Amino acid sequence: MDITALNRNMNVPVAAAPEIPPEKAAEQRSIVQAVKALNATEMFGQDNQLTFQRDPYSQRMVIKVINKKTHEVVDQIPQEYLLRLAEDLKTQQPDATPARVG
Repeated sequence: MDITALNRNMNVPVAAAPEIPPEKAAEQRSIVQAVKALNATEMFGQDNQLTFQRDPYSQRMVIKVINKKTHEVVDQIPQEYLLRLAEDLKTQQPDATPARVG
């Protein structure tokens, strides 16, 4: 079945990647290099690797040790329950900012 005919008329918007300042890009490269160096030492075990990921819900950076074979999360900082707790607390806060006393 030829699906090109079905997809030909679809207009898919392409979002431009946000521009990263040179200082931030250099910082990210150095972090990537450090993580690769740590993983090469097998500090976290022969089958494990260190990863940095942004949590899709809280947008916080999360450090994970993941088993390369099973893709199971061996350890995580901050823990998953803390990320969800922070999100729950954030959604329960009223929109109005309380006035400062003093």
